[in-house]
Amino acid sequence: MEYGPNRTGKMKKGKTVLLIGSGPIQIGQAAEFDYSGAQACRALAEEGIRVVLVNSNPATIMTDPEMADKVYIEPITAEIIEEIIKKECPDGVIAGLGGQTGLNVTAELAERGVLEKYGVEIMGTPLDTIYATEDRDLFGARMEKIGQPVPKSEKIRSLEEVESAVEGVGGLPVILRTAYTLGGSGSGVIEDMDTLIEWVHRGLQLSRNSEVQITESLVGWIEMEYEVMRDASDSCIIICNMENIDPMGIHTGESIVVTPSQVIPDVAHQAMRNSALKIIRELGVQGGCNIQFAWRDNGTEEGQYRIVEVNPRVSRSSALASKATGYPIARVTAKVALGKCLHEIKNEITGETSAAFEPAIDYIVTKIPRWPKNKFPEVEFELTTAMKSTGETMAIGRTFEESLMKAMRSSEYKPAVDWDTVEDEELIKEYLEKATPDRLYAMLEALYRGYSIDKVSEVTGIHKWYVERYARISSSAKLEMENSIVETATMGFTNHEIQAIATGEYSDVQSSWLPVESEWNKVQGKKWDIDSIEKVVPGRTYKQVDTCAGEFRATTPYYYSSRKPEWFSGPYEGDAAAGELRVNQEAESIVVVGGGPIRIGQGVEFDYCAVHAIQSLREEGIETHVVNNNPETVSTDYDTSDGLFFEPITAEEVADVIEATGSRGVMLQFGGQTSVNIAGPLQREIERREIDCKIMGTSVDSIDLAEDRDRFNNLMGSLEILQPVGGKATDEEGALSLANTIGYPVLMRPSYVLGGRAMQIVENDTELKKYLKEAVRVSPDNAVLIDQFLSNAIELDVDAVSDGTEILIGGIMEHVESAGVHSGDSACMIPPVNLDKGTLRRVREITEKIAQALKIVGLLNIQLAIKNGEIYVLEANPRASRTVPFVSKATGVPIAKVAAKVMSGKTLKEVGVKEQIPVQVSVKEVVLPFSRLPGVDPCLGPEMKSTGEIMSTSDSFGKSYAKAQVAIGKPIPISGNAIVDLDSAEFPDPESDRGKKLIESLEEFFQIRYFEDEKSMREAIANEEIDIIISRDRRILEIAVEEVITYFSTCSSAEAAIEAIKSEGESNCVEAVGDRKKVQGQWGLD
Repeated sequence: MEYGPNRTGKMKKGKTVLLIGSGPIQIGQAAEFDYSGAQACRALAEEGIRVVLVNSNPATIMTDPEMADKVYIEPITAEIIEEIIKKECPDGVIAGLGGQTGLNVTAELAERGVLEKYGVEIMGTPLDTIYATEDRDLFGARMEKIGQPVPKSEKIRSLEEVESAVEGVGGLPVILRTAYTLGGSGSGVIEDMDTLIEWVHRGLQLSRNSEVQITESLVGWIEMEYEVMRDASDSCIIICNMENIDPMGIHTGESIVVTPSQVIPDVAHQAMRNSALKIIRELGVQGGCNIQFAWRDNGTEEGQYRIVEVNPRVSRSSALASKATGYPIARVTAKVALGKCLHEIKNEITGETSAAFEPAIDYIVTKIPRWPKNKFPEVEFELTTAMKSTGETMAIGRTFEESLMKAMRSSEYKPAVDWDTVEDEELIKEYLEKATPDRLYAMLEALYRGYSIDKVSEVTGIHKWYVERYARISSSAKLEMENSIVETATMGFTNHEIQAIATGEYSDVQSSWLPVESEWNKVQGKKWDIDSIEKVVPGRTYKQVDTCAGEFRATTPYYYSSRKPEWFSGPYEGDAAAGELRVNQEAESIVVVGGGPIRIGQGVEFDYCAVHAIQSLREEGIETHVVNNNPETVSTDYDTSDGLFFEPITAEEVADVIEATGSRGVMLQFGGQTSVNIAGPLQREIERREIDCKIMGTSVDSIDLAEDRDRFNNLMGSLEILQPVGGKATDEEGALSLANTIGYPVLMRPSYVLGGRAMQIVENDTELKKYLKEAVRVSPDNAVLIDQFLSNAIELDVDAVSDGTEILIGGIMEHVESAGVHSGDSACMIPPVNLDKGTLRRVREITEKIAQALKIVGLLNIQLAIKNGEIYVLEANPRASRTVPFVSKATGVPIAKVAAKVMSGKTLKEVGVKEQIPVQVSVKEVVLPFSRLPGVDPCLGPEMKSTGEIMSTSDSFGKSYAKAQVAIGKPIPISGNAIVDLDSAEFPDPESDRGKKLIESLEEFFQIRYFEDEKSMREAIANEEIDIIISRDRRILEIAVEEVITYFSTCSSAEAAIEAIKSEGESNCVEAVGDRKKVQGQWGLD
């Protein structure tokens, strides 16, 4: 049977299409598929198609019940999807919008005969095309057929084949690739045989078809990407090309990327363009396709290229290309899958051209990845062909320099390096030669020190053209120190950055790059306050993204800012401030600030909240403008808001948007800590400029009250609400004294970071001294926080909305993990299953007290712990939380939408939404990045490590937990052999009642194996004799991660796993999220 698209013509109205999502956010597959899935759902609905969506990620807009006719938040497995197919009877399935996850499960459904059994067609790109791009032999043959060059490659199916394969591609070094995986997982540039054998072993386990490929190394070549679109009538267009600044050898998801290309000659571009069109036609791709090339200058006019990879689907780069050009790739792909031709699909940006019209851009776009380097200092973050980044940011400018510096501000990343202490030799060896997240900053530092452009280009392998631009940035900072600040401004520095260079005073939040502090006070520019700078430098205006470089009048409000030329001075005023902006300043409007790039602790859930706020305000007839810089998100889609501003989230740049749009209010609660962080600086900037705009919702003072440790402790004391005993210390002596007064164990964390970073449970004086020495910099300016640790306490999360008087509780969640595991890493359930009505009532009373005391208007998240019947408040966050989407989908109450309405002036009574309690039990479980970040401790603890989440729902907690583990790729075996190691203090004593019960329960299902040494244990694991591991021993868990064995590192999760095993035989309860039962009632009262 040919598993291809509908060859008989266009799909008719009323037909049903199954859309498969990509699952949880993880390294290699971030929020780009939320954007593409949401766009596809709207596109299909426009054509009268009934849409059935399946995805496991609750934190996305695409899993909102209203996004499709039926939305299933379920594990993306062949078994579950077959149940959905049986129930919904789809006519076709689109897999190419769900990333590698969607492709893999569609292929599995076809191979199992499920699609044939139920008469479901694969729409768009045929399955044999998918196979041809993943299998290097098939791919090579297809490319040879059309005369296109590919690197030499060999397949490996066992360790015995490694040496002959290396000989076949010309020897070491080689590039290892694993088929059917995400973001280069299991891939890398390998230079020695021992490492290659080790990586092949791991790659064979990760690969869906148990094979890996090695190819000849193209390290040092320039990497290019072409985004291509084709329909069933063979019309093809090039959407854009993208150029990696970092040379080959670094995954494109890890590289700084620029579009359009800047350094390859036009004749080479035309050759690769023609090649891309030949490839998409040969493979028969229908819809969006990403093609990666390697190119080098070999002395000829055209140079030399190789085809590296083809992704026959919407990819991470597709999201970037779509936002960079304004061309809606996912929308067009969905319509092409229905059988529509490109010329039949309208370009909504211009309103005049069709999707067959190739985009043209008159600006430069720069993408910078966001790495979790600050979360995992123990991990070697040298960039390779395997991804480590969790997200990315994008910026648009009229010059490369302007675009780059905006992207740097947007990334919210700063190296943990004191450049003053880095000698030249270390700068070269550790920061320039090595490709790391810090290299961009090291290059600017080196050029600032006087290194030549040729030297920096030679050491880094980065093209001289780009190094020249980096040199312009660093030299413009030197010029400013001589009081010539106009060039500094036009280069891309903000006014506040210029003030920082001139005076050492920086009053904004995120910066791009600033010279080392030792230089700041050497200048003679003390006269430069922000008002003086603003009058001298050219102001900013707004340009429109129109897909056609101004050839047609654009109708979509998609903007970026740019400085006016250097011969102007002073800020824009009146119509000039708006530039190409098309807004009615007389209309009521509000600015919503987004969450920036995805990283650990700040994921796609905050984009969900921002989008809900935008939707809610637009429902009220309020024009809504969004400021964000993440190309992967729904909030930065061209039709989500009345005005999209692709800008860094700084006080200065957000204030510019407020001023240009004439907005009366700005909302910061929905973008997580990123947007809340600018509250104070933005308030000052609004007052300095005398803008008639207010920060809406909870006041800036109340936000500070919740985040200031001393003020919040005093408030809780006045309300007679319990907190763990704690305090601050500014030196080792004070820390030891405080810890001994509180009593060990204690929880320690620095006061100057958020999200659980460097948080640790300390058991004694020795561990405390080690913590102060290795984990934090304690000083009078940087205190360390020390709290009583509530061991074995039950943790809770509460999400609520207040209008300043009344309160609506969205949901109360009980954590699976006990205190000691970061709330963002713990599985949790809603409704709670282990709390009585009296406890829930007291939780409600505490929530109401805190909301009233903080004068909350909008969202509030409170984290609590219960121990020995007492309820302790751990923290209160007057903003959106990570759990808002989960709560909203479990209860059916969209609390972010409710919050936006009350922040805009409505009361809860006027909004008219009631609390709802779900009948079934939903579990939120997290995805951990340990397999992608070798060196990370796999034990869960107080510092957050997870990248994303899934949701599962069933009639019992046990079944929901079992489904959750399947959804994250960690299914719980129901029998076999187990390693049970309860030696850690976090586990109960094996002789205690709880310890005995745990062991006895495990023995019901598993044979517990014991080993004399690590070698014999490793051999048993390698021989696939072990099915499950219960331990906190780091060495054992690292083996479990490496060998892909299900493990649990806490007693609570092990006990939950036993409940899951006992649920075997219960129904999966596969239902659309909108069909699940809820009852109206008040949390804690009914």
